[in-house]
Amino acid sequence: MFAPAAKPKVTSMPAKDEQEWQATLATFMREAIAQGKLALPACLPNPPVGCVLVRRGVIIARGYTQPPFQPHAEPMALRQVEGDLQDVTAFVTLEPCAFHQRTPSCAKEMIARRIGTVYVALIDPHPKNSGRGIEMLRDAGIRVVTDFLSDEASPDLAPYLYGGPGTAEHPVGW
Repeated sequence: MFAPAAKPKVTSMPAKDEQEWQATLATFMREAIAQGKLALPACLPNPPVGCVLVRRGVIIARGYTQPPFQPHAEPMALRQVEGDLQDVTAFVTLEPCAFHQRTPSCAKEMIARRIGTVYVALIDPHPKNSGRGIEMLRDAGIRVVTDFLSDEASPDLAPYLYGGPGTAEHPVGW
């Protein structure tokens, strides 16, 4: 089954530079978390996912889950940027969906755009996903870092996830 990747560690940088880099990465994920909050309540029954795209240390696009039948966070952000994205890093609060239901697969859209790296806060517990989106990205040669700031993203997402605490399983959604 799926095993989360270890937290990223840059061994070629001095410790202070590595700490600064990790703090910068965390800032980008926190912006993705803030984007997810903008999705509520319109996105329901889908979870309030946030995404930011970063190129050379600058946020170049933002997205969050739209109302049902409209784009999820990743496609919303991807549509704001043209061309090949191999030099772009995505920060996403929830694993990109691997399946097509009401909207196309977010993982497939990221693969088609050749996104360079993806940082994911939480793995999607939905039975149709549950690591499959991560696997698709990695199989396409995309570097994926999971469990990145999951403790900060979880309070905003957990109540809306498949079988989340205090909620019924989502028989529809995504």
